[in-house]
Amino acid sequence: MNIETLKDNIANYQAWIDDARARCAPADFPWYRYDSLGNFYHLDNLLKGTHRDLVALAGGQTIVDIGAADGDTAFAPAREGFTVEIVDHGPTNINGLRGARLLNEHLQTRVAISDVDLDSQFHLPHDRYGLAIFLGILYHLKNPYLVLENLALRSKHAIVSTRIARHMPRKDRGPNVASVPLAYLLDAGELNGDATNYWIFSDAGLKRIFSRTGWDVLDYMTVGDTLESNPIDNDRDERAFALLRSRHV
Repeated sequence: MNIETLKDNIANYQAWIDDARARCAPADFPWYRYDSLGNFYHLDNLLKGTHRDLVALAGGQTIVDIGAADGDTAFAPAREGFTVEIVDHGPTNINGLRGARLLNEHLQTRVAISDVDLDSQFHLPHDRYGLAIFLGILYHLKNPYLVLENLALRSKHAIVSTRIARHMPRKDRGPNVASVPLAYLLDAGELNGDATNYWIFSDAGLKRIFSRTGWDVLDYMTVGDTLESNPIDNDRDERAFALLRSRHV
């Protein structure tokens, strides 16, 4: 199945999941408020040539969606026949993973859901995955090196997105560091008032940590403010998307 199938069916998936939300929880339930399925538009632009074939990327193995929030990006491929697993952590999930579990039961998608703290000496539920979906999570981790290295030992491919920055924060615009392999450590609450934001990599820093943790970059792109991005301002947000292949699996 081509990534274009997921992209073209976003409206159908959204209606299907929204209907389930309305039926399985009260109106004031704290659902994840951001558009998860919109990531399929970015993945449609990211993946090139043979990499667009999701069946080939998964290689007949389980897809694991790490940091899946309410599970929207997991339930869509599950509906298309893929075996999918959700890995998230209740204490840092907006509703303690209750949303994903309610939807999974109501939609009858039979997606396995595991509560794993990636900031500890964690173990993933299985030893092998064909594809890891890892969107918008890396900069929320205290130990991104540990997580990427561990994942490279277990998954053949990974699709990763994270915030990056070309300039350091400063009133008159900090120096351009896109080509310097570094990361900016956020102060507690410095970005969106959220203390779970930690590391914002430069473009070169992100590619360096991919390489050092056992990954080759197959496809790569950035979106958002690709000229003036910095680690702290919402109007200077740039996101990198990458398809990776493990050198270990």
